[in-house]
Amino acid sequence: MSMQPRGPVKIPVETVHVAKAAFPKGSLAIRVRDELGVMFRDEDFAGLFPARGKPAWSPGRLALVMVLQFVEGLTDRQAADAVRARIDWKYALGLELTDAGFDYSVLSEFRDRLVGADGGREVLDGILVSARERGLVAAGGKARTDSTHVLSSARALNWLEFTSETVRSALNAVAHAEPEWLRERVPADWLRHYATRADDSRFPPARSQRAEAGLRIGADGMHLLSMVWASGAPPGLRTLPQVETLRQVWVQHFQLVEGEVRRRDPKDRPPSTIRLINPYDPDARGGAKRDLIWDGYKVHLTETCDADAVHLVTHVHTTIATVNDDRMAAVVHTGLARRDLLPAEHWVDTGYASGPALAAAGRDHDVALHGPLKAVTSAQSRGDAAFGQDAFTIDWDNQQVTCPNGATSRAWTNKSSQAGLPVIRVRFSPSDCRPCPDLRDCTTSAKAKHREITLRPRDEYEALHQARALQQTDAWKDRYKIRAGVEGTISQGVLAHGLRRSRYRGLAKTSLQHQLTAAAINLARIDAHITERPRARTRTSHLTALRPVG
Repeated sequence: MSMQPRGPVKIPVETVHVAKAAFPKGSLAIRVRDELGVMFRDEDFAGLFPARGKPAWSPGRLALVMVLQFVEGLTDRQAADAVRARIDWKYALGLELTDAGFDYSVLSEFRDRLVGADGGREVLDGILVSARERGLVAAGGKARTDSTHVLSSARALNWLEFTSETVRSALNAVAHAEPEWLRERVPADWLRHYATRADDSRFPPARSQRAEAGLRIGADGMHLLSMVWASGAPPGLRTLPQVETLRQVWVQHFQLVEGEVRRRDPKDRPPSTIRLINPYDPDARGGAKRDLIWDGYKVHLTETCDADAVHLVTHVHTTIATVNDDRMAAVVHTGLARRDLLPAEHWVDTGYASGPALAAAGRDHDVALHGPLKAVTSAQSRGDAAFGQDAFTIDWDNQQVTCPNGATSRAWTNKSSQAGLPVIRVRFSPSDCRPCPDLRDCTTSAKAKHREITLRPRDEYEALHQARALQQTDAWKDRYKIRAGVEGTISQGVLAHGLRRSRYRGLAKTSLQHQLTAAAINLARIDAHITERPRARTRTSHLTALRPVG
């Protein structure tokens, strides 16, 4: 299937007349077409199609269909029916009234093309470019960011279900690829254990019996892997995604001890960042935040938040559930820089604010990053202590530190922290510290013979010092209230567009879903701006309203 780019799409005259008559006050689809014009052009998606073949339905129109689909929460069938039957959609798409549209399967095929080329960003970019041309969004100003959890489309499995389904998935893939080869080698009891889903049968209730069932599943999986990797096995079986998933899961959870399969000790298993949790969604990971535990992903939303402008989502980034927020500020700024939509002030919560993030935002992008810093837990690092870090004088140029009692450091070494970040280790001489009467107050160990200090690089240290001082002021605390508004955006995404549950399996498709969700939120907000619909106020219950002020 090929693409033959079409020029600017003009709305047929008859479609205009009928749409205006049917919708005298307009509709969202009509209003955003009138306000933003053609947001997606076929040329933007040229790289997704080959040069030869049967002409495809206009990808520019398909992109708009998918956004409108997310605006209204429609299935593929319902969206395809809307293209055929709804006059306001034909108006937005520039179609003749007699246009029969397309089969609903075209939307799924187009999504697959977008996923393969990371084209979801192009959809959000198309709306932002059109909005920028009409002065609805611009660089500078204020922006805010927050994240929320996203549940995998595959249901959570307990350990026995997980391992059993991993074997069953691999067996089905091998049976489809090489049925005769597997028929000659499959043990009879495998058909009894793995012919149906794990939740269609009951595992034994006793703990000892469940442990035996786990070892039996482990031995079955190890046997299947040995069959696939045997010298006479068809080589194509090793490249099947389900077989590779089985191999990874078994490496993570089982081991051979004197020829017998044993379950790995929890301390011997890999970290959660790489540990698989579901054979049907290999990208999903187990996430935890305070008392919340989930299987899936995490999405970060950034929106403009100037008081006198429409608030539009300018950046979306989806990660696995185990990626910490403190790594994301640089990613967000890079994405905004690519769109030329960097803010002057960026408001975030505690998870995003750190010394490296504050320094990098100002140094690399000239962005003032604002967010509450995490509390200092080390007694030696707290600045309010008599011998806290702030009580020491740092001479950055001469790489020397002076303690409150006048002793100077003897060693200044560039090192790396446990997280791999650059730090500076400063050490004082035992000959200076041992006779000091304040040694026990200065160090945390009763056996320590000298003081050591760990410093961040100079730009990070100074950025943290300035930020901590600024955040103590009432003016900053009052300005920080602006960040709370991003919770409303997340709520809109969850309630109107199902943001917190992935419709698809895999990180790439989930990321595309979130790009389309952000595009749908933007269209809804632009429509609210056109119709001058005021923003909803924060809801307060009658009981909460009785709380005394101050």
